Amino acid sequence: MQTSLILAGLLLTVAAGALAAEAGDDKKRTIYQFQVTTIDGKKVNLAAYKGKVLIIVNVASECGYTDQYKGLQALYKKHAKDGLAVLAFPCNDFGGQEPDGNAKIKDFAKKTYGVEFDLFSKISILGKDGAPLYKFLTSKEANPKQPGDVKWNFEKFIISRDGTIAARFVSEVEPESEQFVTALRQELEKR
Repeated sequence: MQTSLILAGLLLTVAAGALAAEAGDDKKRTIYQFQVTTIDGKKVNLAAYKGKVLIIVNVASECGYTDQYKGLQALYKKHAKDGLAVLAFPCNDFGGQEPDGNAKIKDFAKKTYGVEFDLFSKISILGKDGAPLYKFLTSKEANPKQPGDVKWNFEKFIISRDGTIAARFVSEVEPESEQFVTALRQELEKR
């Protein structure tokens, strides 16, 4: 009898541990565990964006896709009231197309494209120096349908209101394309 009670207690402990591990895994699968730095040097926990639909994009000022700033700004302006936030991360990893510092990048984005959405400090997203957020976004754990390194500037991730990856789009897919807008609308309609 005592052995049965000990075994039952052990099984409950193992089950509780498995549930705790699962809950921890769920927590790991969202972007809310990361801290990033704004283009002005302030630390921000991505948990501040809980409940919003996000577009996370790596940007560059001297890229053939730089005009996508226009489409991103238009989407932001149109859907901010619906809970959309755009998080842009300048990056010089692809063709050296973001050579300037944060102040120049911010000035360029605001003056040239009227950017009002959130710009963050210039980061690296590839290799051992890659930003933890991007390592997460491209991991098989967080993004089992589309894992793998970002290939170029203006690759876009749509993040659902619960902080998980809803969709990923290569650079060639314009923010105002039907494919992108449809995926974004689907997420914005979820409450």
